[in-house]
Amino acid sequence: MNIRLVFLGTSAAVPTLNRGLPATILQSSTEQWIFDCGENIQRQMITTKSSFHKKTKIFLTHLHGDHVLGLPGLLQTMTLMDRREPIQVYGPLGLKNFLVNCQQTLKFELTYQVEVNEIVKSGVIVEEEKYIVEIVESNHTIESYSYVFEEKPRPGKFFPEKALALGLPEGELWSKLQKGEKVTLSNDKIVKPDDVMGPRKQGRKIVYTGDTKPFEAFTSFAKYADVIIHDCTYDDSLTEKADITGHSTPTQAAEQAKKADAKMLVLTHISARYPDANLLLERAKKIFENTILAEDLLVLELPFNDNEC
Repeated sequence: MNIRLVFLGTSAAVPTLNRGLPATILQSSTEQWIFDCGENIQRQMITTKSSFHKKTKIFLTHLHGDHVLGLPGLLQTMTLMDRREPIQVYGPLGLKNFLVNCQQTLKFELTYQVEVNEIVKSGVIVEEEKYIVEIVESNHTIESYSYVFEEKPRPGKFFPEKALALGLPEGELWSKLQKGEKVTLSNDKIVKPDDVMGPRKQGRKIVYTGDTKPFEAFTSFAKYADVIIHDCTYDDSLTEKADITGHSTPTQAAEQAKKADAKMLVLTHISARYPDANLLLERAKKIFENTILAEDLLVLELPFNDNEC
């Protein structure tokens, strides 16, 4: 599937003239995954032509206001747009109580089901046919999680000539082999997918840190990521402040990406004190060259990964 990242909000704590509050969408043609849900997310979705009706999962890193206060408005807007498809929302303990209280106070009904999933430990929280979503507890001032979206390996190239040479006629048996299933011929010979297909192709891996300062488990969690979207709230001169408030500097973000052998680093969650955040970018690039600075409405196309497993 073709997927892309759309950055809807890239500021930290308060919006600025150019940056909204944290929200990022990963999109395919049939589904979308929203990471954090800052205020004004609906307008940014309209601007980027993001769907209010597509199959959607929402993942919240923690329950600070700048990451969650857009959620009630988004859910209500989807009702006003007559959404019918259920939504799954994931986040730390307290998420369900937050949404129930909002709905009771604001007295709004929904036209669709919201399935709330409160996280209690690190590990895989979503497993679908083509991908998984895994979390690890991060290092912020309150309970907080980093997320990884990882596609399952894709089947390798199918070689019809090998199948025919083994006595496999074109049809249902070819389809089963391409789906990874073994097949048995009339003479009881078993043919495995590896007999007629090339090596599997590695899926794409996208990491979203949320608010965090460096933590030990991150390197293995984010290993070989295609993209790491990392907290970069303060410049290196404010390392002590970053440590106290549970955030990262460009040097720290770049070191994390380098240790993880990532392909690309995207800096986000930029403090409003930086109307020009290029100093953050320049510092990070000294350590990890393939770094970019997230801006609101930035779109990154993520092509298929052709590396073999």
